[in-house]
Amino acid sequence: MTTRKMSKLYLVQFEKKDIPGLIELSESVGWDYDAQEIGTVMSSGKVFGHKNTEGEIVSSAAIIPYETSFASIGMVIVKKEYRGMGLGKEATQQCMHSLSSDTAIMLISTEDGKPLYEKMGFHIADRVHKYICDTYSPSNLTNTTVTIEHFNESDLPRIIELDEAAFGDKRSNFLKHRINQSEACVVVKDKIGDTIGFGLSIVGPVNLIIGPIVAPDAHVASMILDKLAIGHQGKLRIDMPSGNEVFMESVEKCGFVNVSNPPIMMFNFNKMPQRNGELFGIAAQVFG
Repeated sequence: MTTRKMSKLYLVQFEKKDIPGLIELSESVGWDYDAQEIGTVMSSGKVFGHKNTEGEIVSSAAIIPYETSFASIGMVIVKKEYRGMGLGKEATQQCMHSLSSDTAIMLISTEDGKPLYEKMGFHIADRVHKYICDTYSPSNLTNTTVTIEHFNESDLPRIIELDEAAFGDKRSNFLKHRINQSEACVVVKDKIGDTIGFGLSIVGPVNLIIGPIVAPDAHVASMILDKLAIGHQGKLRIDMPSGNEVFMESVEKCGFVNVSNPPIMMFNFNKMPQRNGELFGIAAQVFG
């Protein structure tokens, strides 16, 4: 064992001042968390992990509790030279211990992480489909019965309602922070002015992240994607739940490629939360 690994490690809850170190940790494994993304994670939940005696952050795990009895774990990272010491498991368990014992917990795992989570009592409930696009080609779909407008503060209560039905739990606090972080937030209104869908885009260091997208059908979801993606110079990313084959075909025509299908794993609940089929893009894997 190297002297570096023998250095005493401390399990802590991270604060805003730790964000630069968490960005370094993320970059060390090829992930692209930036200050805004980690800030939203911290504002919506808690981040735990290990520091060594020099104050270097060598592991992390985040927990985002929602408003009924459901939470999401993500941002589980261990620096390469500190792997094999159980740090990821310990940080994840600290996340779990911060919740009541009957809370259902979801995480989106890497294939390498799946055996560890299974030993901890997680079960595969579904998969998420990660799509990346280098150059976006608009679908140019139209629908004369709806209009797409930019977000107004008065839209927030209805967005929270739509998201709860689509996602499976209420997450007001998270949505407020995510909208503040967003590059754009749009809402879909029907002929009588009722809000029936919405979508957000987030500027990351590598990709423009599209999501969540909530819509009554794949056609309207594609219109939201167009509104958020047109004019962006650079890569785009959208992560989709299963069951959205029509929308998947549509985004592939726009230039997206399915690059991975990581497992969604559940603890305290073997199936996904009750959803109404209107979630076409998730916010990000850390948020479930």
